[in-house]
Amino acid sequence: MVIIGKLLRFGRRQLHTIISRDIIKPANPTPSHLQTYNLSEHDLLIGKLYLPMLLFYPNKDSCSLTAQDKTRVLKNSLSQSLTKYYPFAGRLSTHKTPYVDCNDKGVVFLEARSEAKLEEFQLGMTQDENLDNLFADDMVCNNSPHSTNLVGIQLNHFACGGVGLAVSMSHLVGDGCSLVSFVNHWASVARYGSPDHKEVLPLNPHFIHVPRTNSLLSEAPVMNQQRVVESTRVMREFVFANSKLSVLKKAVASATNDIPTRVEVLTSLLYKTAVAAATATSGCFKPSYLFVPTNLRKRLPEKLPQTAVGNIGSLMIVPTRHESETSLSELVGEIKKLKLQLEGIQSVQQATENIKLLLSKLVNDQELETLAKRSYTCSSLCGYPFNKVDFGWGKPMATAIALRSAGQNSFVLMDTADGDGIQAHVSLESKDMEIFQNDKELLSFCQING
Repeated sequence: MVIIGKLLRFGRRQLHTIISRDIIKPANPTPSHLQTYNLSEHDLLIGKLYLPMLLFYPNKDSCSLTAQDKTRVLKNSLSQSLTKYYPFAGRLSTHKTPYVDCNDKGVVFLEARSEAKLEEFQLGMTQDENLDNLFADDMVCNNSPHSTNLVGIQLNHFACGGVGLAVSMSHLVGDGCSLVSFVNHWASVARYGSPDHKEVLPLNPHFIHVPRTNSLLSEAPVMNQQRVVESTRVMREFVFANSKLSVLKKAVASATNDIPTRVEVLTSLLYKTAVAAATATSGCFKPSYLFVPTNLRKRLPEKLPQTAVGNIGSLMIVPTRHESETSLSELVGEIKKLKLQLEGIQSVQQATENIKLLLSKLVNDQELETLAKRSYTCSSLCGYPFNKVDFGWGKPMATAIALRSAGQNSFVLMDTADGDGIQAHVSLESKDMEIFQNDKELLSFCQING
């Protein structure tokens, strides 16, 4: 173990100290016939982004484990889990390699200590511009210098004894569903002590092996063009109780004679409010686009398990060319129409071709800089059991995701810890956020954390 003497300014008051760095390798070597993991065309479209997730656990009196015990459990179970998730412990041979070299070089595991108490930290977390410090090796954005690593872990110890576990996974090897499957498998191994336990076996990953492609990983993938524009962005967390979302659903249903889901109405409300804020900031309405990534595992004719690893989804794009198209009823109706079109997708390859076609048309119609400024991405992790991830010391008291470094307008939706609503992590230009967070209609349905 290497002791690191680096101090990081964390938040507005506290110091964050990196205290150790390890490399965790798989408990068993990867068989020779699995040592090359080909990336799919869909993976290559996504590009070099990270999915940065945070899980916060309080220090419970009922838990007899010390901080050292928790670290030992996490490292041992991670090593065992990487035997199953063998590509995660590999490397990209070069920055453009279209496959993972499953060489068992391992996953970086950092430990850090904060002088803050967990409760104090959470109060300011949603407005903290240094949230990224909780993640290993800058694995929170698309220009990390450590981009050949695919997974990074950082265990953050707070002064109260609580911990924040930061897990960052390269989007090249999987989507949000892949991330939650990996973390739940890891937690179950920690809880039950073995990857061969009967409760863990159903959580084993399902890999879809694809043929080698001649395509190379692009330095600026088409799907990420809207992410690379330099900007000043801030992140806020908004919490929508189910009771408030029910009111919103009824209002939209009365206008459309169709019952929307809570995710559909919330996605539409966030996008509508963000477009209105951008319009107020610039002084005029400009055509805008809503990108909605969609999980296809249960939609394909040959249904795939939720434990299937990879980028297995499609992309819905809602164009808003006129200000009149930003009403909730119109936006919800467009999302529902696009969802119906997904029913015709027969395979992951067809989904990939559809995405490429959609994006090529969009890029032909708009200059990239304009597209970047007026595009919004809404990803829903609702229904994914992040709030149930138990390593043996209870479920997390809160979850979060680092958005500020993504460099894009984005909304990420997650179930609240108590299951009684949705927390929306919103990243916008600072000027737009000032207007967004004071929108009267939005505030009538939510509360702002932080």
